[in-house]
Amino acid sequence: MDETYDVIVLGTGLKECILSGLLSVDGLKVLHMDRNDYYGGESTSLNLVQLWKHFKGNDKPPEQLGTSREYNYMMANGSLVRILIHTNVTKYLNFKAVDGSFVYKKKKIYKVPATDAEALKSPLMGLFEKRRARKFFIYVQDYDENDPKSHEKLDLNIVTVRKLISKYGLEDDTVDFIGHALALHNDDSYLDQPALSFVKRMKLYAESLARFRGGSPYIYPLYGLGELPQAFARLSAVYGGTYMLNKPECKVEFDGDGKVVGVTSEGETAKCHKVVCDPSYLPDKVTSNEIVLYSLCFPLETNMNPRKLIISTLPFIASSTMQQVKKVGKVARAVCIMSHPIPDTNDSHSVQVILPQKQLGRKSDMYLFCCSYAHNVAPKGKYIAFVSAEAETDNPEQELKPGVDLLGTVDEIFYDTYDRYVPTNDHGVDNCFISASYDSTTHFETTVIDVMEMYTKITGKNLDLSVDLSAASAAEEEA
Repeated sequence: MDETYDVIVLGTGLKECILSGLLSVDGLKVLHMDRNDYYGGESTSLNLVQLWKHFKGNDKPPEQLGTSREYNYMMANGSLVRILIHTNVTKYLNFKAVDGSFVYKKKKIYKVPATDAEALKSPLMGLFEKRRARKFFIYVQDYDENDPKSHEKLDLNIVTVRKLISKYGLEDDTVDFIGHALALHNDDSYLDQPALSFVKRMKLYAESLARFRGGSPYIYPLYGLGELPQAFARLSAVYGGTYMLNKPECKVEFDGDGKVVGVTSEGETAKCHKVVCDPSYLPDKVTSNEIVLYSLCFPLETNMNPRKLIISTLPFIASSTMQQVKKVGKVARAVCIMSHPIPDTNDSHSVQVILPQKQLGRKSDMYLFCCSYAHNVAPKGKYIAFVSAEAETDNPEQELKPGVDLLGTVDEIFYDTYDRYVPTNDHGVDNCFISASYDSTTHFETTVIDVMEMYTKITGKNLDLSVDLSAASAAEEEA
């Protein structure tokens, strides 16, 4: 390999593929390599036989669960839609809405109200609280960052969320579902932060809900999360990016000053100026100081045509490759196969349920997502559900019990835990740009934030994601 690349990207996870596509569109010479013989990395899709082998140790699932090819599931996301439209990747993908958005309160689940009208009808609140909540929702809906008249003399760059909420006298339980099920914060630290981001998150939720005119503001890619990396890979290839799968080892090479000079695989070294990769490719430069939870769905910002969905499960970074990394956190997850929808969700075929931390006596939220045969993810009559949370104990079965108990009878259940890694290197010294593992949010905003920050570090410029969402929606409807 005599030619020198601007960037070599290692791993075909979602973040790496998005960056590969963006950098190729920018005109950079990109080589994308993966040690696996398939796309997707941590976001790859497994069928039932693979899932059974991964968790049960054999490849013979019970016949009553249906055929392997009929099982497909995914986990994914808001700003991500803007990148899809910005790069025109939407032509490679189709999406389907999640039927319902729910929140957990006192061991029951309720539909999440997102507007002043819904707040008045919600059983989550009493009569007087509904009136207070309605006033607050109207303030959020009318708030315009560029119109001081809508601010009610409050500077949300300074005023905290706690102070803003106190103005409306909302009860703790109301604050709970607003902060966690609408603004999608996964713990209560947001309460003492400036309120502008909080209000923007609420507006995104309401606008996404209104755009689809359905029971949920969420959509997911059909055929699963594994389709997203492949779509960006196709985009990169269109703009001259080169892909090499099944490249063992992929050893990153450095010069005497510690700067990256290339990547070696099978005795050949490809030269480059910069390397982008997931944590598993440079284990000596990452540390484990947060916890990962893969997102289940994401706020809708444009209509997409439905097609098929795939279940994606996650291969794990072997602990042996991370011997120099201190592990300080895990995520607990349950994957469940059922023969019915989740009770008390209006028989919805797909739902997102958020269990706020305070309702469970936890430090962070728990998440439940369900999809079904209606989305071609399982045989007729079958449903797939996920319960996930940041692990706060060493007993995932007991820790996830509040979410699993909401499912009713479960045909099969699989438990696992895995770690989260973040980079510790100085990219200004070594020219290595390492993505962080996915966090515990369910909307993938933080995934895109990481991508955008990495893009800026790599290119020295900001990514402009101002796109015409309404035009995209209209185009999809006509299609």
